Amino acid sequence: MIREAVEDALTNAGVPTVDAIFAGDLQNQCTASSFALRNRKIHTFGLYSACATFGEGLILAAMMIDGGYVQTAASAASSHFCAAERQYRMPLEYGGQRTQTAQWTATAAGCAVVGCSGDIHITHACPGRIVDLGITDPANMGAAMAPAAADTIAAVFKEIGDDFDMIATGDLGKFGSEMLYELLREKGIDIEKRHFDCGRSMYDFEKQDVHAGGSGAGCCAAVFSGFLTKELRSGKIKRLLFCPTGALLSPVFSAQKETIPAICHAVVLEK
Repeated sequence: MIREAVEDALTNAGVPTVDAIFAGDLQNQCTASSFALRNRKIHTFGLYSACATFGEGLILAAMMIDGGYVQTAASAASSHFCAAERQYRMPLEYGGQRTQTAQWTATAAGCAVVGCSGDIHITHACPGRIVDLGITDPANMGAAMAPAAADTIAAVFKEIGDDFDMIATGDLGKFGSEMLYELLREKGIDIEKRHFDCGRSMYDFEKQDVHAGGSGAGCCAAVFSGFLTKELRSGKIKRLLFCPTGALLSPVFSAQKETIPAICHAVVLEK
């Protein structure tokens, strides 16, 4: 999937290759990204920021270009439902019952090519800070990530204002989104009417039993590449605050009842 996403992005951008690529996934040591790119001969930066990896890649790609180090770069991320469940929680064949706060890791991939020109511009970026509210349940990642999203969004609003047509978070899901609204209202900020969550929007809750929604590094990457960029190009969204969120979850530390730190990277994109 990640190989196809990269190839499609390059084709759509009209370029044979890029100078550098930032890529990551949820499998041990970013194996999906490494295996997919091993024959591409592109300078590769392997990233891990959990479900926020795609946003981190966009920021680093834009910084590399703005600094004059490369002319083109790409950000890519992927995730796979069965692989993520086996690594982070339990094998599916175990038959464990999922709680209502659990999210469905998206089997998905996305890639964005970043260059010196184009109809969508990255104008600002805010790398996230690690925030840990003390959540220990790996089946409640929305609650773990919401405080990080609130921290980053509040920082962006304080620095450059709140003039955005849409604030899109990565994959907070149903419960994480509601928690985000509460946390921001405590800071005097209300985003509910402008908020869009990739995880909450990826699936059809009426037809698909995905509990709290989607998640995974490929979730916001696919929704951004397939939906949000189209909304920007069509003019339906003129200024987007894109905030991928990531639960920096370790199965080893979860087994030891450690809390789940989280991060949220923000990227401002304008038509």
